[in-house]
Amino acid sequence: MNNEDWNDIKTCLTGNTDAYKHLVERYEEPVTRLMWRFSSDRNICEMLVQDVFIEAYYSLKTYKGNAPFLHWLKKIGTRTGYRFWKQREKENRFLPIQDFDFIENVEVDSIDHDQAAEILNALLSRLPADDRLVLTLMYFENCSIKEISKQTGWSESAVKSRAMRARNKIKAIAEKENILEKLGWTL
Repeated sequence: MNNEDWNDIKTCLTGNTDAYKHLVERYEEPVTRLMWRFSSDRNICEMLVQDVFIEAYYSLKTYKGNAPFLHWLKKIGTRTGYRFWKQREKENRFLPIQDFDFIENVEVDSIDHDQAAEILNALLSRLPADDRLVLTLMYFENCSIKEISKQTGWSESAVKSRAMRARNKIKAIAEKENILEKLGWTL
């Protein structure tokens, strides 16, 4: 536990809300990076970051200091992003999979990073929130099975099962959209 964090937390809990500003400034960048995984729309990402810090502020008295403050914030961020995806899922809102004609007859290594991200986000948006969450944490946040289990509250075997099912689902979606064939991907 960072002493500076702990001092700011204790000061904030005594009623000095300016101390919370120090925590926000210190951790805004890593929280924003995490929330970017849940939405690459700048406005939505900013809203999600605000939601994380608001929830953290109101839950601050429950923070026990057993792990670094950033880990606690990331757990709140994961829940916030998951709720966002679940809401989108209820609204049947997801990114459109365009024709992706730009990938016809293109070397896989020469695809622009932004274009590849667009394709991947479109594919991931088709997955149920649980599946999308496990793949995002596993592959984009480089979390282990154990870490994902702690962040989500799912058992380690449930995380493994969800990951396997999610990979199969995303492969089926990519095959249905003929994206695997266009890119020469093997999932």
